[in-house]
Amino acid sequence: MRVRFAPSPTGQLHIGGARTALYNWLAARHGGGTFILRIEDTDRERSAPENTAQILEALVWLGLDWDEGPFFQADNEPRHRAVVEQLLADGRAYRTSASADDVRAWKDEYGDDRGFRGTAEDHGAVRLRVPDEGETIIDDLIRGTTAFRNVHLDDPVIARADGSPLYNLAVAVDDLDAGITDVIRGVDHLSNTQKQVLVLEAMGEKPPRYAHLSLLHGPDGKKLSKRHGAESVQDLRDKGYLPEAVRNYLALLGWGDADDETLIPTDELVRRFEFSTVTQAPAQFDEAKLRWINGRYLHQLSHEELTARVEAFVGREGLGPAVAIAGEKIQTLAEFWPLCGFIWDGPANDPKAREKWLGAANAPALLAAREVLGALDRWATEAIEGALRGVVEAQGVKPNDVFQPVRVALAGTTVSPGIFETLELLGRDESLKRLDGAI
Repeated sequence: MRVRFAPSPTGQLHIGGARTALYNWLAARHGGGTFILRIEDTDRERSAPENTAQILEALVWLGLDWDEGPFFQADNEPRHRAVVEQLLADGRAYRTSASADDVRAWKDEYGDDRGFRGTAEDHGAVRLRVPDEGETIIDDLIRGTTAFRNVHLDDPVIARADGSPLYNLAVAVDDLDAGITDVIRGVDHLSNTQKQVLVLEAMGEKPPRYAHLSLLHGPDGKKLSKRHGAESVQDLRDKGYLPEAVRNYLALLGWGDADDETLIPTDELVRRFEFSTVTQAPAQFDEAKLRWINGRYLHQLSHEELTARVEAFVGREGLGPAVAIAGEKIQTLAEFWPLCGFIWDGPANDPKAREKWLGAANAPALLAAREVLGALDRWATEAIEGALRGVVEAQGVKPNDVFQPVRVALAGTTVSPGIFETLELLGRDESLKRLDGAI
């Protein structure tokens, strides 16, 4: 098996493209095949080196290593031009100056269900001759065999008037030259597949097998877009998701086996992957589900590994003690600093929290908490908890009426790791200083 992922460098690698890359990678690794990376940069106006760099960066972050490439489609233009000239010489293609209006006029005369057939001229763009008889067959691993009657297919344009190749010819030739056995891509390419099969057959070659993946939709059932959350792989990385969790979640978007598990390690994904269980229906990208899966992966990490991941994400060292008391509360790496940053940066500025919990009504409880904490002989979580629960009992109030004022005094807001653990981590002097500042 030889498969390829062939993104166009006109932007970042989006979620749908990332899933396509993953399925190609899984298929190659499952079947002991070869995963090839090709950058389809024939659109010179929209292709940019920085986009190529971002695509490679995204694939590396996802852990999708390629065996050959990256190859650049533009480098193969001499070969593409040679194929065009050969097809012209063989009578399998012809030049024509036919415009969109000419095609419309043809349809008006012969009917919309008849494919356009042009007249050969000595100039103009190059169109491939499609025979009126017979069918174009697409062997699809997901959707089965599909047949298109040739009489309904237009003669496709395969090169511009200057001889420069167009997308469908370049892709067909590159897949042939690379020995691609299986083309795995989105169903939005199905109309391109017809044309590429026609090109290959005109060359006297056998097309590869195809697998057209369903489109991705958002939770509202509409085509996935930026309004649904993360748009690119870099967005997911910057939101603090783990690559192994992203791999797991993307694999489940349109695929699943009989075991129907949610958390599947990458080596298991490779072992189980089969196109027989890839669905035809659109898959739904739900970032809330991804966030839940990511949280499960985070919580399975050892303290040392989680600390290393958090420190790399935040760009600071020495976060281990805070990770120890906050790790179970976060579901993404990006949630750590908003939860724990007050430990280093001082209390946050949350006027609503201060107004609600540091006013006159809570002053007695906060003063009592300050007194018992200041009198502690041993500054440890168990002793701190015992002292504060003693205040709750002595004041005859609910635990929240004591714990929340203390939390807001320390953190400046109502969200933090466990209050007893936070006090121990801050230390006696800093904790009492913040309490005094709030009283």
